[in-house]
Amino acid sequence: QVQVVESGGNLVQAGGSLRLSCNVSGLTFGDYAMGWFRQAAGKEREGVSCISRNGGSTYYADSVKGRFTTSRDNAKNTVYLQMNSLKFEDTAMYYCAAGIGCGQRAGDPEPDYYNMDYWGKGTLVTISS
Repeated sequence: QVQVVESGGNLVQAGGSLRLSCNVSGLTFGDYAMGWFRQAAGKEREGVSCISRNGGSTYYADSVKGRFTTSRDNAKNTVYLQMNSLKFEDTAMYYCAAGIGCGQRAGDPEPDYYNMDYWGKGTLVTISS
């Protein structure tokens, strides 16, 4: 059974930093691209970032580019999202998901995700202004 578990969400002040982690079990982690998504209250879910299977390629939404960094440790079956210079508008439930792949077409504000079949339940990030 595949399990995807996010952690690291917290309440922080604007300008601060957080690192989210997502541990995956029940599948061959290195065979999957890993995406981070978020959903704020009353808003649609949006893609935040994605990292390729071997970590060689990363993609970011325009809203977080330059502030967030995604990485992965395939030996630990874990993907990370380092979030710096946090803003009030980053407040959301953050989810990670495993899928076939991801990319980003030039000019698109968010990454493209392919067959993100396995999802976690999310971790809450709250930014105080």
